[in-house]
Amino acid sequence: MNKAELTEAVLKNLGKETTKKAAGDALEAVIAAIASGIKKDKLVQIIGFGTFKVSQRAARKGRNPKTGETIKIKASKSVRFSASSAMKAKL
Repeated sequence: MNKAELTEAVLKNLGKETTKKAAGDALEAVIAAIASGIKKDKLVQIIGFGTFKVSQRAARKGRNPKTGETIKIKASKSVRFSASSAMKAKL
């Protein structure tokens, strides 16, 4: 499912009184809130859905696939998502 399909699903769930623009704006607001929550608190937990959290990746050695040369990969941050048990049960 892509963003356009997700907007359509939100529109369908909100009913006929809602416009496609309002559904898109609602989706954008949720995404922005999750992003700012992760940036501020390093964790966003939505009961019944899952948890978004910042994960640290250590520096490591890698290999350039084109030349075979060993390269250094810097430490970085990533966002991880863990589905809640309720979400896993729906799968």
